[in-house]
Amino acid sequence: MHSINLSTEDQQICLKTASESILHGIQTGSALNVITENYSEALRQPLASFITLHKHGQLRGCIGSVQAHQPLINDIAEHAYAAAFQDPRFPPVTTGEVAELDIEISVLTKPIAMAFTSEEDLLNQIRPGVDGLILEYGFNRGTFLPSVWEQLPDVHSFFQQLKGKAGLPANWWNNDVKVSRYETSTF
Repeated sequence: MHSINLSTEDQQICLKTASESILHGIQTGSALNVITENYSEALRQPLASFITLHKHGQLRGCIGSVQAHQPLINDIAEHAYAAAFQDPRFPPVTTGEVAELDIEISVLTKPIAMAFTSEEDLLNQIRPGVDGLILEYGFNRGTFLPSVWEQLPDVHSFFQQLKGKAGLPANWWNNDVKVSRYETSTF
């Protein structure tokens, strides 16, 4: 898996863009329109991202995608807006909350399908603290970023909770399940 190397300057630009997109959303009701050509080559490459918002250490929104479908800088602007105003678990962010938000950006490597013969074989291959996982079965789908390991450090509970997020029972297993892994660069 190739890692993502963004310069400190590019990371700062990403965080500033996310913040500006949230402010733009409060003022206009839409994400910041980013002119891709104005950014470095690294920020123009197609990469997937997740934006996680925290307020006083508590989750306040998290939206992203696991497949790259547009330049990274555009992805960040869209997901920052969506995390602030479209996460169905939370009411939209208000003007008064903006200054209290901590923005975390996770840039994802391309997901790689895992090969396994059983649930136990799969669990033995998972790298706690490193792997983000995508679980797919039929119309059921869920993902956990590597940062979720901080709350669920045990591989069995991590995978059971991921099944729940995908709408499947914790003790469920089917050999036709698809699992992919990815890594993130988080700042």
